[in-house]
Amino acid sequence: MNNRETLVLIPARMASTRLPGKPLADIAGLPMIVHVWRRAAEAGIGRPVVATDSEEVRSAVEAHGGEAVMTRADHESGSDRIWEAVEKLDSGASASFILNIQGDLPTVGPATISACLAPLLDGPADIATPAAIITREEEKTNPNVVKAVGTPIGPEGGSNRLRALYFTRATAPWGEGPLYHHIGLYAYRREALQRFVSLKPSALERREKLEQLRALEAGMRIDVAIVDTVPLGVDTQADLDRARQILAA
Repeated sequence: MNNRETLVLIPARMASTRLPGKPLADIAGLPMIVHVWRRAAEAGIGRPVVATDSEEVRSAVEAHGGEAVMTRADHESGSDRIWEAVEKLDSGASASFILNIQGDLPTVGPATISACLAPLLDGPADIATPAAIITREEEKTNPNVVKAVGTPIGPEGGSNRLRALYFTRATAPWGEGPLYHHIGLYAYRREALQRFVSLKPSALERREKLEQLRALEAGMRIDVAIVDTVPLGVDTQADLDRARQILAA
């Protein structure tokens, strides 16, 4: 795969309700969004670009050697924002794959980013995303921990990959066996992302408040790559404090 075949996009907006201005929150001497951009660059799988509606974010990224593209402020989701970025950055449609990395994952590992793309390189999926086995009991019943439910499709029945059947905030599936913590990174085939953003929000998406269910309800295939760790998502001040401790170490 040529790296020019892949765009690695990081949507970032300043208007967070729980932690306003969080893309620029200082973590170990760098804005959070710069940490995410650097992890994307370290993955080495494509061109990393921050997609933002904020001149402050753009300036911060560029000041640290990164690339950013300005997008509209009225997008309802990160997926809509990255599609606008794709049309601006790659009007000639040379990129076959688009990665969407949330801008509030400062501890995401390059290996997790690479694993997210892998199912598209060697399988028929429209979309790929990572998940990790849940090891903490309290997370199994926590509705903020989204569970990926799927059937194993790894080599010889192994468990390194799933074909997604559902995503839910409930504890699922029932019975003995692992539960999987879904991680909010997505890799799309270009045409799949274009189709996805053209669809209206679906019934289960609205009910569970999980955007990826729109794709499943439309018959699109999502494969899940099983990884070892879950990156910390920064939504609150407590999350930010924890991220500072992790990256300071």
